[in-house]
Amino acid sequence: MAQYIEFSGIGKAYPGVQALKDISFRASEGRVVALLGENGAGKSTLLKILSGDTQPDEGKIIINGEENRIASPYDAITKGISVIYQERQLAPSMSVIENVFAGDLPTKRFGVLDKKKMLQTTQEIIDKFGLPIDPEDPVGRLSVAYQQMVEIMKAYRRDSKIIAFDEPTAPLTDTEIAILFRLINQLREEGKIIIYVSHRLAEIFQITDEIVVLKDGRMVKTMVTAESNESDLIRAMVGRDIGDTYSNLSRNENIGEVLLEVNNLNNDMVHDVSFKLHKGEIVGFAGLIGAGRSEVVRAIFGADPILSGEIKIDGEICKFSSEKDAIDRGIALCPEDRKDQGLVMWRDITDNISMPVLDKLMSGLFISRKKSEDLAERAVEKYSIKTPSLDKIVSELSGGNQQKVILGRWTSDLMDTRILILDEPTKGIDVGTKAEVYQMCCDFAKQGIGVIFISSELTEVINVADNIIVMHNGHITGEVRRAEATEENVLALAMLD
Repeated sequence: MAQYIEFSGIGKAYPGVQALKDISFRASEGRVVALLGENGAGKSTLLKILSGDTQPDEGKIIINGEENRIASPYDAITKGISVIYQERQLAPSMSVIENVFAGDLPTKRFGVLDKKKMLQTTQEIIDKFGLPIDPEDPVGRLSVAYQQMVEIMKAYRRDSKIIAFDEPTAPLTDTEIAILFRLINQLREEGKIIIYVSHRLAEIFQITDEIVVLKDGRMVKTMVTAESNESDLIRAMVGRDIGDTYSNLSRNENIGEVLLEVNNLNNDMVHDVSFKLHKGEIVGFAGLIGAGRSEVVRAIFGADPILSGEIKIDGEICKFSSEKDAIDRGIALCPEDRKDQGLVMWRDITDNISMPVLDKLMSGLFISRKKSEDLAERAVEKYSIKTPSLDKIVSELSGGNQQKVILGRWTSDLMDTRILILDEPTKGIDVGTKAEVYQMCCDFAKQGIGVIFISSELTEVINVADNIIVMHNGHITGEVRRAEATEENVLALAMLD
């Protein structure tokens, strides 16, 4: 009899939020089932229930006909369940072998560690998956992609029957994604039950067999992947047909004079970079991972040192010794890593939005909570941030709503942002929110703000930016206007030495 896991009537509520309601579906061995939905649809909550990290308020989980209560992450592991999250759960200073056997070290007589068995088993798994990994290397020296492979090796060594992936391709290159998909296909062929969460619709059609669509905590549709198309998925996710996302954008047609000028910028990662950004213009940065795009904007923002070159705003040379200097001149950065660099995850929405303007929120000697909340309330309303209250801790928000909190911070009515840098602003967010972000960029440009838009998705850069700067290995290799840009000519420049 084929093995399966069934979610039956799963429900979960938090104060002010019904995260899940009556979720029921089955995933079977040898099949990859996608969980799809907008941010806040309930995907992460369902994975937390599967992993034993949280408990459902109602419903049950049935594995091979037997009802199971998954009491803890350790309990999930003993029941053959592994959840591989975006954030690695590895010890960087420990070897691949030690990570693969973490929590379950084999011993010989008298409790002596069986290092020979650990090495042999780890090497067998590496060979099976065809990975160029040394079992004795510290995991921290591996690329993000191969750290993820170690997570898969851990699950495989435990003989997990059910493996869930949470946005596994978000930090990976196309080549690394191909390796990941090869491993997932091997797991599928061995009869594993795979649950796969992603916002990238193209890969849903590439790797999955079935699709479960969630919206506002409810299951709205189940589909056979081969019988579906992208329009069907978008309509199910957002509850409407959003049409051609890019052709519907209301763009700025009145680009003004030069706002930012960068001349011959150099540091350890950036070499002789020069470009101009005009008022009301969206300049896109394209390039392969490691091309130097983020390093350029971090240098402009004062986060990384500059060895030589100059930055001009309104024709005046500026020297920034810190991020505060840049902020004071009207530059704002929404960083690629919003969790570690963009937000204070353990603080609430109000605190995160009001952070750069605390001096303007004083009432006597103290910061006015009322003024701070009024500021945050306006941002929540402006960007339609889904939250039960302003006191919600940002770590509990979906990725898309976290991104909106950062935008709300830098574009509040107490800020004078003139140059807005968006580094991977749509990373890990759903298709409906992506469309909102694209239009926000155009709206910022209409207000005369100069926007720098960085994305690893070529289609985004080509369709959102007015002008595209292409980088490779720290150098600018070309500049293309949107009207002339194609994926082929931009990619060719991105690979040009």
